Amino acid sequence: MIEFAVVVIAVAFVVLVGYVVPTVIQIRRTVSQSEQLLSQMNDALPGILKEVRQTNKNIQAISMQAREGVERASVLMKAIGDVGQTVTQVHGVVRQRGLAVVTNLVRVLLGMRAAATTIKDRVQKEGGQMNGKQ
Repeated sequence: MIEFAVVVIAVAFVVLVGYVVPTVIQIRRTVSQSEQLLSQMNDALPGILKEVRQTNKNIQAISMQAREGVERASVLMKAIGDVGQTVTQVHGVVRQRGLAVVTNLVRVLLGMRAAATTIKDRVQKEGGQMNGKQ
């Protein structure tokens, strides 16, 4: 009976080895491929990192330029708004003063017209004697 048990154990061991050997071979192939992949990644990684760093620098430079542009545009828009307010104020002052100037000009013209009419009337009354027509 012991011999039978030894034979069963031996057969079980052979079956187990029969299943384990292909698995170990597959694991070996997988490890070999993993080593190759890691080696390729090690070779490519410095170049990729260099490109990533350069891209990061470019993005930072672009961001800084955009920030400066926005700040300048903000200052420009504020200045344009201030100019708009100033133009509105100047327009109001010019309109008021212009109306006052026109009113004064009309008064002066009316005064000159009245003076011209008065002078004309006096000249006509006295003009005949001064011009030698009468």
